[in-house]
Amino acid sequence: MTKIQSDAEFKAALSRLSTQQQRAVGRLFIQNVIALSDNPRVRKFVDEDDLAELPDSDISERFKTAKAAAIESYTLCGHEGDWLKQASHFVAAAAAACLTPSEQAAQCGDLAWSTAMNARMARVCEAVAQGRTMDDSESAKQYALLDSFLQTA
Repeated sequence: MTKIQSDAEFKAALSRLSTQQQRAVGRLFIQNVIALSDNPRVRKFVDEDDLAELPDSDISERFKTAKAAAIESYTLCGHEGDWLKQASHFVAAAAAACLTPSEQAAQCGDLAWSTAMNARMARVCEAVAQGRTMDDSESAKQYALLDSFLQTA
């Protein structure tokens, strides 16, 4: 199997996964940025049960919680230009994307891609907060996480 080296390859590989697989790999993306979250409800998400084992009703309830956290944190994003608050918002948005209910996920089909993009935005905000130049390291980490996931799936 070849290694993923571009967003086009990354997105194509994600699109071939089932909704449950997209949730599993999306959770890996979130675990990689969870330290940027200041919300205990979102932090709890990465420590909970395997999402593939949960019934749709539980996924839907967790989606509502993550979506509420993302909406609440959105109102804080511009608060005094706090880039770390914005990073936390994008982690919550990543969790909400990952927990998109099955019927919605089947329509849009890009649950893991949306999760990955929100996780990348969290890293961008962190870099700005720290005065660092943004690089492609989060993308590279996500490629590696997906490669590893595909080898074990």
